Amino acid sequence: MNRMINTPSLLTQRIKALGINIPKASAPAASYVMASHVGNMVYVSGHIAKKNNQVWVGKLGLNMTTDEGKLAARTVAIDILATLDKHLGDLDLVERIIKVTSLVNSTSEYTEQHLVTNGCSDLLLEVFGDAGKHARSAFGVAQLPLGACVEIELIAEIRNFI
Repeated sequence: MNRMINTPSLLTQRIKALGINIPKASAPAASYVMASHVGNMVYVSGHIAKKNNQVWVGKLGLNMTTDEGKLAARTVAIDILATLDKHLGDLDLVERIIKVTSLVNSTSEYTEQHLVTNGCSDLLLEVFGDAGKHARSAFGVAQLPLGACVEIELIAEIRNFI
């Protein structure tokens, strides 16, 4: 990259214009890494929703609305950006988002997991534009680690950087 030192990239400028603050990347909560890559593919481990730096506990269809779940999924996407930034050293190395898998802690009657997951998908489109378009799966599950309301993992293609 032939960028002058301290000149923010277009992606960094877009993130700032969207009012998104990329937090410090989370550490793994168990025996795994937050991201790994093979060739030009990065596999980001599942990230759980957080609110006020605490696990965002809840169950869609019981004590959370779809709009709250969508906001939770958006916060997960921001945490995933932090992990990608830490892992790659530069979000500009993301070529495109390939796949998002979303797990939504929900009652058996709840059927709007896909709308909850839009919170993540919409943010990725805002940040990466067409490169943020991705394949996706959204599942309702009986429970998630620590009672989290949403967990999301992601696969991204990256530019060669080694």
